[in-house]
Amino acid sequence: MRLAKTNVPRRWALWGLSALLALVALAPMVWVRSSTSDSRFVPSEVPERPVAIVLGAGLRADGTPTTLLARRLDIAAGLYHSERVHALLVSGDNSHDAYNETDAMRAYLVAAGVPEAKVVGDHAGFSTWESCARAREIFGVEAATVVTQAFHLPRAVALCRAAGIDTVGAADASWEARPTATAYGHLREFPAALKAALDAWLRPDPTFLGPRETGVDEALAAPRD
Repeated sequence: MRLAKTNVPRRWALWGLSALLALVALAPMVWVRSSTSDSRFVPSEVPERPVAIVLGAGLRADGTPTTLLARRLDIAAGLYHSERVHALLVSGDNSHDAYNETDAMRAYLVAAGVPEAKVVGDHAGFSTWESCARAREIFGVEAATVVTQAFHLPRAVALCRAAGIDTVGAADASWEARPTATAYGHLREFPAALKAALDAWLRPDPTFLGPRETGVDEALAAPRD
């Protein structure tokens, strides 16, 4: 009597493939979180840095910052007023005339009492990597506090460090303001972390480069009042 063939080898192969795919999916998230664990702070405890980099998060239909972006800007204004940073670089999307994220961010900060001379705009911050890379390459930022939501902060700090900036981060928790958007943000970080790992490794050029800009240097040199 012959024994029926089993599918044990096939099952082991499928389990092995599943484990490999899980490792590929999780390893970038482990990297961004573990490599930045000592550099992420609540705003009241973040160490002093010369510049805060505020990453864009979209505009409403009327051209004003979304709730998540407004919370980032509130943190940045607080860091400036508490003298934990001395200039602000707002990095957003101005890819067409009808959508100017950067100017909306600047206007919000000025309305919050930050002197206009202390706010510098980067109109070509189309992604986290591009914002970080341009901050270093175009604006000459060497040390900064990056400001974003808590779910995004590990990736933002990791990428700004990969771009050559001595970076710490200030986080907005955001759960109470936008729970659905925050939950989506946490889920989105898994595929985004994989892209971040590739960006950190390959260091692609941003969409737009160009000559060195002195806006951050001038903002740091400008009087606080």
